[in-house]
Amino acid sequence: MAVRIFITGGTFDKEYNELEGKLFFKDTHLPEMLKLGRCKVSVDMRTLMLIDSLEMTDADRQIIVEQSRKCKEDRIVITHGTDTMEETARVLGQASLEKTIVLTGAMVPYKFGSSDGLFNLGSALAFAQTLSPGVYIAMNGRYFSWDNVKKNKKLGEFEEVR
Repeated sequence: MAVRIFITGGTFDKEYNELEGKLFFKDTHLPEMLKLGRCKVSVDMRTLMLIDSLEMTDADRQIIVEQSRKCKEDRIVITHGTDTMEETARVLGQASLEKTIVLTGAMVPYKFGSSDGLFNLGSALAFAQTLSPGVYIAMNGRYFSWDNVKKNKKLGEFEEVR
């Protein structure tokens, strides 16, 4: 069972410019993360964009929907920034693609060394292989249905709406 991974950016892939004191994108860290995690799952990765989710547009979300629709795999993991992850999950959920799609991200950049990204990526891959068709968000070892999740910005974690 192959899993497609779509990379969209977010904190997962940010790096830190020490001279300017700013975060930026250079390339994805996913191959390194999968190697470090000793991943044995057959994956096919594709970078769709490398952007902060606060800069993601409706057109960007449509690219994610269309790429998810036309890929041959029916198990998909999408790396995404956490600030608007539930918005993209909602667009995917309303598209009714009949695939298992799991969005995940990180609160701390992978390159910082103390990131939750590696754990979240592993969880997302496991959930993508075991959950029934639908759209989910996987963070901190938990998964949430696209229509019952929100980011609690005060706590920095995802939780159920009801």
